[in-house]
Amino acid sequence: MGEVWIVDDDRSIRWVLERALARENIPSLAFGTADEALARLDRGEAPAALLSDIRMPGTSGLELLRQAKARHPGLPAIIMTAYSDMDSAVAAFQGGAFEYLPKPFDVDQAIALVRRALQGGTAKSAGGEAPPLAPEILGQAPAMQEVFRAIGRLSQSHATVLIIGESGTGKELVARALHRHGPRRDGPLVALNMAAIPRDLMESELFGHEKIAVTGAHARRRGRFEEAAGGTLFLDEIGDMPIDLQTRLLRVLSDGQFYRVGGHQPIRADVRIIAATHQDLEQRVRENLFREDLFHRLNVIRLHLPPLRERREDVPLLMHHALASSARRLGVAPKRLTGAALDVLRAASWPGNVRQLVNLCEWLTIMAAGDEIGVGDLPRDMRPPSQAALHGGWQGLLAQAADELLAARPEALWDDLSRQFEAILIERALAASGGRRMEAAQLLGMGRNTLTRKIQEFGLDAGLRKKKE
Repeated sequence: MGEVWIVDDDRSIRWVLERALARENIPSLAFGTADEALARLDRGEAPAALLSDIRMPGTSGLELLRQAKARHPGLPAIIMTAYSDMDSAVAAFQGGAFEYLPKPFDVDQAIALVRRALQGGTAKSAGGEAPPLAPEILGQAPAMQEVFRAIGRLSQSHATVLIIGESGTGKELVARALHRHGPRRDGPLVALNMAAIPRDLMESELFGHEKIAVTGAHARRRGRFEEAAGGTLFLDEIGDMPIDLQTRLLRVLSDGQFYRVGGHQPIRADVRIIAATHQDLEQRVRENLFREDLFHRLNVIRLHLPPLRERREDVPLLMHHALASSARRLGVAPKRLTGAALDVLRAASWPGNVRQLVNLCEWLTIMAAGDEIGVGDLPRDMRPPSQAALHGGWQGLLAQAADELLAARPEALWDDLSRQFEAILIERALAASGGRRMEAAQLLGMGRNTLTRKIQEFGLDAGLRKKKE
């Protein structure tokens, strides 16, 4: 068995990998720079497998990978990186890497990958180095790393892709990344949101129309399929496509050609299809709202984008990136989050996912007073209850509510809160007494006539009558 070359400027990583390989009786040779490994290649030596970091002083790991693959095309290479962004993964696979290993990694996982590589691993894809582009999608969570790997492996493929994920998870960003890093990158990317197009215009939007084939049309119009020729057609919210148009789309995907509305000449559909939805398409198939045969046509490669609440470890990374982007756009210095504020944001439910996070960073960049963002700078609906409220029972919660109301400088807070307080107590007392006013009055320690008067004053009669009905 030949040697596994380990290339990393971090001595501790080299040491750990050397010891782990030695325990498995796998010979290895470690280098602190890519230039040292290239010097060995220049002398005619070659490893059995290459395990290299991406970013190091001097020559990068991607350049080492390029030169090593040029001399030894069958060399299996595993690329390591602490920069968990999509472009790193795509660049590794486009450079011919066998696998992409984000740091920090599990040593056993790394050794298992080395064994796979030594047992005949070949590159997942081949091609030139990815262009140096700013990362659009970030994430260290395992689920996001799987997305990055998929984008990298699809960089030489024309396969249809179905992107599944909740609103705000970044489905359109992933579609754009698939196009930008794919074999049709030089062609156009045309997007159409199925949920935003009126039903009666959708067929014309997709396939175009001939003159006067559509009411009010005075000229021939190209549809999105023609506009995307040679490139990618992104069909967003595909689950909202009407069932009759699903039949037409299925025919296009099956035959590879289509007709304009009112047209008689077939037009070749030279596009790659990427579709996306936040809906459960299998469930819609069971409900006869989505064609099963179309679902299988679209579901060639499925990418699932996790909601932000399932990748909470990515919140600090995303916040830092979004705050920096907002600051650049607004021409101000970027703001920093305190540890306490980050803890609150990491624990948030994020129903709007990454889109909500980006919008929050825009709001904080504009509204937060200082350079440092604390818990008190967060929007009220994202702040946790104060410690006083948590430990002070209903009195503490009342105190917190009063603080927030007083901050708005109201004019009749006493009267408003007093009326609400009394109305709630009376409602609960009536509920506890089964609607019997005498018993409710006794529970509250007031006279029956007083109770009746307040029920009328607060307009509670209507609610009581409705419950009886």
